[in-house]
Amino acid sequence: MAPSSANPPTSKLVTANSDPLPALRAHLLAGQAIPALPLALDEKRQFSERHQRALARYYVAAGCGGLAVGVHSTQFEIRDPQHNLFRPVLELASETLDASLAANPRPFIKIAGACGRTPQACAETQLARELGYHAVLLSLAALNDQPESEVLAHCRTIAQELPLIGFYLQPAVGGRVFSLDFWTRFASIEKVLAIKIAPFNRYQTLEVVRAVINAGRHDIALYTGNDDTIVTDLLSPFPFKQDEQHVTRHIVGGLLGHWGVWSQAAVRLLEDIKIARQSDTLDSRWLSRAVAVTDMNAALFDSANAFAGCIPGILEVLRRQGLVPTNHCLNPHEVLSPGQAAELDRVTAAYPDLTDNDFVATHLQSWLS
Repeated sequence: MAPSSANPPTSKLVTANSDPLPALRAHLLAGQAIPALPLALDEKRQFSERHQRALARYYVAAGCGGLAVGVHSTQFEIRDPQHNLFRPVLELASETLDASLAANPRPFIKIAGACGRTPQACAETQLARELGYHAVLLSLAALNDQPESEVLAHCRTIAQELPLIGFYLQPAVGGRVFSLDFWTRFASIEKVLAIKIAPFNRYQTLEVVRAVINAGRHDIALYTGNDDTIVTDLLSPFPFKQDEQHVTRHIVGGLLGHWGVWSQAAVRLLEDIKIARQSDTLDSRWLSRAVAVTDMNAALFDSANAFAGCIPGILEVLRRQGLVPTNHCLNPHEVLSPGQAAELDRVTAAYPDLTDNDFVATHLQSWLS
């Protein structure tokens, strides 16, 4: 069960060209650890460009295969006029990633979050394209009052601007339940690259896998966003029938807020899982590992308090490592829950092999320079 020590292969960076889709699809189908970028704020709740750059450098150095920017972990409030940080954060992240990868080019996907109704999501996607992002992770929460047909029309419009990564968001944090038919029709959109499956619900997770198989889309990568069951998602084969043929799909990687911390350990974990999936038998110790990762996530995401301390929890881990100056959020009411810091102490001590404190300490000053 010891994490593998192999480093990810070094090869050409995924870049825009006349037809980037095949390279993007191949990269995502290979299975990547993709963190969601947290927002670095100082004691005055001002944007810390120095620490934001350090975070982007950290994720590249850790071996991550991509980064999602402008998503929940980055705080949706960056779009508010009083902060006006959406473009600055996306621009800084994109430039820093490009500079970091230039020295040692390898495949890497830059994903921008887009939200709101069609005009807003379209404008955000156009900006992301301008700033060099390869794909958009599309939040559908603003269309919760719309019929599924209108939501699909919205998705098709955004796909005209940039390739899509679908997002099944759990209802507890603003998502909604979609039908099997919705996901089948969504998977029929040509420029869908992947789907982040994050309903925190096994039945709905299975429906997304079934839908992609029903649509005949073997080129759509399945990614877990189910932070409560990361390891189980990644280890499980999903066998279904399509046109009298047996088809088995895997959730090949993760696009996760959880992987915004302890990222080098997350990369190692995913590589070990890829090896374990190749065997006909599964070591029972993987069940213990699955419990450990979920236990860590419970502390990190503050599940005991309905995820109220989710973003501060992520920032607190990074603050302790020195990667960000504070655990502050743009919303001053968004803070660690009572007892959450102690829970982070507990899980960090209990599962040292799932952390990367030594790695961060070794490279921190170079990332901050």
